[in-house]
Amino acid sequence: MEYPPGGTALLFVDPYNDFLSEGGKLWPSVKEVAAAVGLLDNLRAVSDAVHRAGMQVFIVPHHRWQSGDFDSWRHPTPYQLGAAAKQVFAMDSWGGDWHPDFKPQLGDIVAKEHWGSSGFANTDLDMLLKQKGITHVIIIGLLANTCIEATGRFASELGYHVTLVRDATAAYSMDRMHAAHELNAPTFAHRITTTADLLAASLP
Repeated sequence: MEYPPGGTALLFVDPYNDFLSEGGKLWPSVKEVAAAVGLLDNLRAVSDAVHRAGMQVFIVPHHRWQSGDFDSWRHPTPYQLGAAAKQVFAMDSWGGDWHPDFKPQLGDIVAKEHWGSSGFANTDLDMLLKQKGITHVIIIGLLANTCIEATGRFASELGYHVTLVRDATAAYSMDRMHAAHELNAPTFAHRITTTADLLAASLP
């Protein structure tokens, strides 16, 4: 499988300190799985390889919490309310800043923040991808069974070729990882791979 250089983009979902750094509000929940799969090293490897290959990188960020976010909402989800209660990814906070290894680089594009799980819903991501002529997306980041899955499903529905990198993501448990990659992903993803296989076969 080869990826068209001008038509392939990396979607890096939610590279925030709260998810990926010691001291982050959600790091304790993902730390065990992250360590088991080598998450941080794999995120670095994929991101570095894509940048070296000259492929477009999109940062796909979750909404950063602000006071009163859901006060006027009719149907905020339990997921949203739970994140708000913990003030996850709070605006202008260390937790809501980029992990230092994954800050946007020159030429990277930061999409509008998504409110739920999908990086496409109510954002400009699809428009930005189409403006760059992107047909293939490689998706990494957090969490495997929420934002990665939802973003991948939406991308597939919109006609993109979707690659998921199973060890460049994590979840709150291995059961959730199994559900995301073994049960759900085969219903929408065109390729489910590992960092090593992706780099060896497609991103030298």
